[in-house]
This record gives sequence, structure tokens and C-alpha cells, in this order.
Amino acid sequence: MRRRLVISYLLLMVLVLIALESPLAVTLASRETERVRADRLADATRFASLAGPALRGGGPGPIGAELRSYDELYGIGAAVVDRDRGIVVDSASWQSTGTAVVLDVALSGQQASAPESVWPWSAGPVVVAVPINDGGEVLGAVVIVTPADEIRRAVGTWWLLLTLAGLLVVLACVLTAFGLAGWVLRPVTELDAVTHEIAEGDRGARVQHRLGPPELRRLAASFNHMADVVSDVMDRQRAFVAHASHQLRNPLTALRLRVEELGPSLTDADGRSEHRLALEETDRLALVLDALLTLARAEREENERVTVDAAAVAASRVAAWAPLARHRSVALRLATSGAPAYARTVPTAVDQALDALIDNAVKFSGAGGAVTVTVARRDGGVVLEVRDTGPGMTESQLGQATERFWRAPDAQNVDGAGLGLTIAAVLVDASDGRLTMWPATPRGLVAGLWFPEPSPEPELAPETGPAGEPADEDTAVDRRPAPAR
Repeated sequence: MRRRLVISYLLLMVLVLIALESPLAVTLASRETERVRADRLADATRFASLAGPALRGGGPGPIGAELRSYDELYGIGAAVVDRDRGIVVDSASWQSTGTAVVLDVALSGQQASAPESVWPWSAGPVVVAVPINDGGEVLGAVVIVTPADEIRRAVGTWWLLLTLAGLLVVLACVLTAFGLAGWVLRPVTELDAVTHEIAEGDRGARVQHRLGPPELRRLAASFNHMADVVSDVMDRQRAFVAHASHQLRNPLTALRLRVEELGPSLTDADGRSEHRLALEETDRLALVLDALLTLARAEREENERVTVDAAAVAASRVAAWAPLARHRSVALRLATSGAPAYARTVPTAVDQALDALIDNAVKFSGAGGAVTVTVARRDGGVVLEVRDTGPGMTESQLGQATERFWRAPDAQNVDGAGLGLTIAAVLVDASDGRLTMWPATPRGLVAGLWFPEPSPEPELAPETGPAGEPADEDTAVDRRPAPAR
């Protein structure tokens, strides 16, 4: 933007310089030509006053000596021409080239000269002619042909000075334009940078509102106020979700205890069935509250980064989920080279994302299915893939899988709160990573995580979550339906 603004300033200045210097250049060329023309006309007038005897047939007289001396002194050719265009007297360097038009005017009784102006690229001489009169009768004319080299050099010198002056003005304009554009655009540049910082998660970034013109200062102040308001609203919203989830746990726990105490007093089969369903719904509600609390904490994470060994974390999570996989008759395997695979993430991002993906894979693979967790280094980062042999998802379902509380119609009766993949997506995005899912071949689904590698070798953060235990179900809930049949 600064370049475009400077170019517009420069273009305007160049147009102004052209508009001002072009007439001045023409005036200088005309002035130099007029100066030489006036001198030659004065000389020709003097020669005309001496040429009378020569034209009346009395011999060259003094005019011949004058023309020769003039030619020897200035190198300018001159001649006396009678009314029949015959040369009466001429000097040694006299040339008649280009004199016809001027001579016609002079023989008609008027002074004449050509050209009107001498330009640096013109090649012809300056020709002047003065009539010789005797008692009102035109007897002939004096013609002087002056080489225009000196005039062209003078005009070229003036034009060169004008060009240098214009270049100096343009240079000063460019420097001034850069300074002015920098002063005007500095708040805009900083606003753009701060906007990107806020978009990347630094909600404390603000614009300096004391830079630039008053209008942009007001814009910066308004932006800071808007950022403060938005940040405060987000904090209030997340705090509300977290507090509400936390506060609802106590009455929900008390409600579950009361419902559970009703069990021994129920004697008929229908009552005991409804009692079991009521306990399941309270457990489901507890999962939702835990997931909301985890999501609120994940969204509050700032740009803190830690370095973890993704291979060790994957091994820990596979070991933690192995008992549940065996219970559901699902083969859970880990495929890794055994070498460390360091990734730079926000705290617990790898743990919780793997918990959500492994839980979904085990849940939907069904008895006899297989789940494979792969760890590899690829594309300048660490890739973790969870591949299952379940029913998979359709293309439209893949696009909605990370939306909050989204559950496919085929999965409405499956345990979960619909927030597991949402939490994983938030943590991966906060780590500058990627979460992608695509159908597996011949069936099933592949969920891939990519995390950037650290630049140096910093101190490692703890590699695992709670050892030996799977994550809470609210961080590993399923959102995956069966594909359309």
C-alpha cells in the first residue's frame, strides 16, 4: 500500500513538473534563437546600408571587404543578392541551402528569418534576410546563413539543467512521499499486524493510538476498544460455561444419588427399567457438563507452547485405551519407528486429541474390528493417524464432524456429548496444527493430526497424561455416525 501511495504522489509530481518545465523549455529554445536572430538582423541591416553601390553597378565597394571580414571573424556566410536572385557579392563560407523562402520574403520588401526556434535535434542553420531599398524600390537583399550548432548546444545545456532540476525535485518528492506515506500508513500497518496477532490467539495485543493522522488515531482507539469489548465478552462467555458446568455438577450429583436411592423401593419391572434409564440420563448429563468444562478450558489457552514426544504420548494413550478395546473385542495397535517424534503444541493437545480419536475409533469399529495408531515425521512436523475399520462417514458428515454438539442421526443413541472432536480441533488449532479426516480403504475412517516440529531442542514437557487410565469420556466422546447405507 505504501508503494502504491508513493507512486501516486510521484506520478502527480511528474505531471506537475512536465506541465511547468515544458513551456519553460520551449521558452528557452525560443529565447536563444531570438537572441541570435536579432544579432544577425542587425548585422544584415548594416550590410544592406552598404550594399547600394554594389547593386547599382559601381563595383563591390566596401560591402565586399565587410563580408569577407565578417566571415573570417565569425565564420558566418553572407551574400548580397539582386532582385533577380543573382549573387552580387558573397563571403567564402556562403551557402544558399535553405534560403529560398526567406529570400522571397526579403525581395518583397520585408525582413525574414527561419526557423522560428532551434531545437536540440534540428539540423538546419538560422537564415535571416533584409531587403536593400533605394528610394522605396527594392534593389536586392542581404542574406546571412548562421550555423545553429552553438544555439543547439545552448538549448541542450538549458534542457539538461532543467532535467537535473526536475530529477532533484522528483527525488525530494520521493523521499518526502515515503516519509509521509510511512507516517500515514504506520497505524494501518500496525493495525494489520495486531489483527493477525489477535486472530492467532493473542487477545492482549493492542494498537498504539498515538501514531499517524488524527483520523487514524481515532480508528486505532476504536479498534482497541472493540478488541477490549470482544475479549471481555469471550472471557465472560467462557467463564459462564465453565462456572455453569462446575456449579451444575453438585446438584446433578445429588440428583443422581436420590434417583439411585429410589432403586430398592421399586418392585415392578417397568419401574426398575425407568429407574435404569434415569440413571443413564444423569450420567449422560454429567458427561456433557465435563465436556463443556474441558472445552472452556481449551479455548482459554493462550499461546503457550511446550515440546512433547508425540511417539511416547501415543504409546501411553494406546496403553491406556487397551483395556477398553479388549473389552469390546477390538484390536488396538501402535505403529511407530520407536524413535522420538518431537512436536510443539499447547499443553495436553496431543493427549486429549488422541483420546477423542481413539475413543471414537474403538467405539465404532465394533467387535472384531481393528484400530491402528501411526506416528511419523512428515511435512516439517509430526503426523499421528488413527485408522479404524468402522462404518466411516460420508462427505457431508465429515464437514460437520467438528461442530459443537453435532451428532449424526445414526449415532443419537451412542454414548457421548458431541464435543470430543470439537475439543480436539480447538487444541490442534491453538497448536498451529491440522486435524483432517478422510475415508479409509476398503472401509473405515482415518483421522490425522499434524503438529509442527520445534526449532531448537528445548526442555521437554511431561509426555503423558494420567498414567494407566483413559481420559475422561467428555474429552473422548464420539461424533461419528455410520455411513449412509
